[in-house]
Amino acid sequence: MLSAVCDSVIVAVPAGHVRSGWVEGGASRSASVRNALAATPEARTVVVHDAARPLVTEHLVESCLAALMGVDGVTAAAPVSDTIKEAFPDGTVERTLDRSRLWAVQTPQVFRADALRRALDVSDDVLAAATDDASLVEAAGGSVRVLEWTAENFKVTTESDLARAEALLC
Repeated sequence: MLSAVCDSVIVAVPAGHVRSGWVEGGASRSASVRNALAATPEARTVVVHDAARPLVTEHLVESCLAALMGVDGVTAAAPVSDTIKEAFPDGTVERTLDRSRLWAVQTPQVFRADALRRALDVSDDVLAAATDDASLVEAAGGSVRVLEWTAENFKVTTESDLARAEALLC
């Protein structure tokens, strides 16, 4: 059971909404993670999860935690099934990427806290440019493993995503 291995939960929220167990978020996603991590200096393992993925399960979090052996981080990810093309700014295709090696990264992302702290010890500009914390750990020389998961752990970013999530939750 996840509650047996979780010592604390810290939620990063917008300014003016802070209450017990919550911290003020930062100017970027990773700055918010940095603020939350600073509120738990004793943490040895950290789970980062975006509220935009409301279909996370306890089983997924536990699976990510179990996969942390021998690496600095683990991220849930779905294998890419579409053909992916890299294009120049004018839209001309430069090349087709090998999708057998590509993953659509999700959260949760689980880290050894010391590796995540090192990765977040960068300028605010670097944090703002990061699309996820795993890439910051990678850039700091850490090792990150992808844990294959399903595309059902999707991110809610559009009205149709929200409708799909509501249908699955109700």
